[in-house]
Amino acid sequence: MEFMAQISLNEIFKNYIEKRKIFKQKDTLSIQFTPDNIPHREKQILQIGMILAPILRGEKPSNIFIYGKTGTGKSLCTQHTLSKLLETAKNNGVGNELKVVYINCKMNKVSDTEYRVLSQIITSFGEEVPFTGLPTNKLYQKFYNLLDAKKQNAILVLDEIDALVDKIGDNILYNLTRINQHLKNSKLTIIGISNNISFINNLDPRVKSSLSEEEIIFPPYNANELKDILTERVAYAFNDGVVSPAVIAKCAALAAQEHGDARRALDLLRVAGEIAERMGSDIVTEEHVDTAEKKLDTDKVLEVVRNQPKQSQCVLLSILKLVKNGAKGIQTGDIYDVYLDVCKKNHLKPLTQRRVSDLISELDTFGIVNARVISKGRYGRTREIKIDLSKDVIEKIERLFAAELI
Repeated sequence: MEFMAQISLNEIFKNYIEKRKIFKQKDTLSIQFTPDNIPHREKQILQIGMILAPILRGEKPSNIFIYGKTGTGKSLCTQHTLSKLLETAKNNGVGNELKVVYINCKMNKVSDTEYRVLSQIITSFGEEVPFTGLPTNKLYQKFYNLLDAKKQNAILVLDEIDALVDKIGDNILYNLTRINQHLKNSKLTIIGISNNISFINNLDPRVKSSLSEEEIIFPPYNANELKDILTERVAYAFNDGVVSPAVIAKCAALAAQEHGDARRALDLLRVAGEIAERMGSDIVTEEHVDTAEKKLDTDKVLEVVRNQPKQSQCVLLSILKLVKNGAKGIQTGDIYDVYLDVCKKNHLKPLTQRRVSDLISELDTFGIVNARVISKGRYGRTREIKIDLSKDVIEKIERLFAAELI
């Protein structure tokens, strides 16, 4: 058996080497790749550039709040503009006076405490900070000293800024937006990037007014715009003749349904190419795109579930337990009874039934459950909760919970 498996592996590896390559440069389909040309975002790039241009004369530009749905080019355009800004500053002899710090607030163990965010910022200035142990006010003072040690204009980019506020509140934003009052030699400009405009409405009014001095909106892409983006990337990523216009159009159309998400379109194309390669095909077909869509939907659900707070995971686990036991017409009260037991076993303080109802609504928004309102005539209305996931996805979620919850 081992010998047969070895032969099979040898054949797989040999075929992979000898067969015509599908990809020319697969990395160009990742979100890390920054193309020279960013189609259909010229207006937003110019807006960012015009706001930041005064920095080249040593002036402090306005803080910027950038928002739009996932995959609309917010981070890409910001990084592209800042790269050009740094290049221009260097070519004009003011490169040493400009410092850019980029923080992704959604990364684990980077922005889950005020201490870690400040540590990350300070590390960007070349200073090491202990993992724990210093008072927060000492970290702020260290940051002030590093920033004001010489004449410079610093830009702090807080990507996924809503995740930061959700985790640790807006106190850090209040302190950062007020920092210029304490600086003598330097200036700090903040760029906040968010998928969620509504989060800013819950900020301290003083933070809100300072952070959103200039606002830039990134609208979703339509199918034709996504087609243009994919056509450009195909030339970078695939060998000639591998991807047809029909495949590009299909990826664009599917992603346009997902709120015009360019990231989704690129992922569909990349995964479809990987599937075609594994199947020994010389070209990417529409059938490969269909398979890629199913795979990405599964991965997306698992990623959403994995990143949910423990309380939301306990609510979902309670629903899964009821479904597994054959329960029909599941309502919030049914879930709450099981949820109390799940919390007890996992040593968590249970939330109120009203709050659990809110968490069910959030799971419904993510498409993980279906909370349908039904009428009971003179007895009013109630919600029936169902699981709208395939058996395969449910089993993967259960395996995930088996490692994290009881």
